[in-house]
Amino acid sequence: MSAVFDIAFGGLFYASIIFLIAAGLQVVFGTQKILNLACGSFYALGAYAGISFIDWFVGPGSSAPYFMLVLIAAGLSLFFLGPVIERGVLKFIYPREEVFQLLATFALVLIFEDIIKIFWGIYPRIAKGTAIVYQSIHIGEIVIPLYHLFVIVCSFSIALIIGFVIKNTKFGKMLRAVADDREMAAALGINVTHVYLLSFTLGTVLGTLGGSLIIPVTAAMLGMGIEAIVLAFAVVVIGGLGSMMGAFIGAIIVGMLKAVALATFPELETFVIYLLVIIILLIRPWGLFGRPEIEAR
Repeated sequence: MSAVFDIAFGGLFYASIIFLIAAGLQVVFGTQKILNLACGSFYALGAYAGISFIDWFVGPGSSAPYFMLVLIAAGLSLFFLGPVIERGVLKFIYPREEVFQLLATFALVLIFEDIIKIFWGIYPRIAKGTAIVYQSIHIGEIVIPLYHLFVIVCSFSIALIIGFVIKNTKFGKMLRAVADDREMAAALGINVTHVYLLSFTLGTVLGTLGGSLIIPVTAAMLGMGIEAIVLAFAVVVIGGLGSMMGAFIGAIIVGMLKAVALATFPELETFVIYLLVIIILLIRPWGLFGRPEIEAR
């Protein structure tokens, strides 16, 4: 029973991080119709920012809640990347072909990899003083790591907030209007440029938060952004491109598959995830919660 719980809880933890990255990808694609490969780079930058914030602001006497707040602040601190990239790069490629857009965002991935090398070096970086986040709750034989629980609650709360904002706020209505028909939204007086700026900034912050929250349990290293892109695309293919519910369910599926594979056959971790991706592409190309017309675009 304890082993099964550990696998399931670990799967939810992985899903929580993957969801943040995939949600950022979905927000940008749903509104701006751009497959943003740089979402993985935002994740990596968030991880390295988490390392730096821990070095700067966390000392020997720091409490676990303070440590967690520092990590959240690290992810949020990179929000400025959204406006800079959207206004500096993306606004020039909206009218271009999808292949050109993919190449442009992949160029950003390469640029950010070099920026990481310049500021943090080429060797893996491990956060210091992370022992304070490994407090646990014991219920019989079951052990619940408090930090993992914090990340799960944080991610699920973000999912609920995003859902509420999209469905019940003025910004959410504008976001949906622009996503459905940009020209009609502009004709109705919606500032499409402003919506694009805010949606890309939101997508950026979701990615950087995912990176900063993962750093107590893994090292920050070159290439981690590429791995994040791979997992994020698996999530959106399974859940459906452009669907936030699809990102949520897809992340849970991928997280659980990853946890089960790591506990049983670690060599098959990537295989089982992409076997499911292939099956979904064959029987339902638009994903579990996607719409067929999105595939046609």
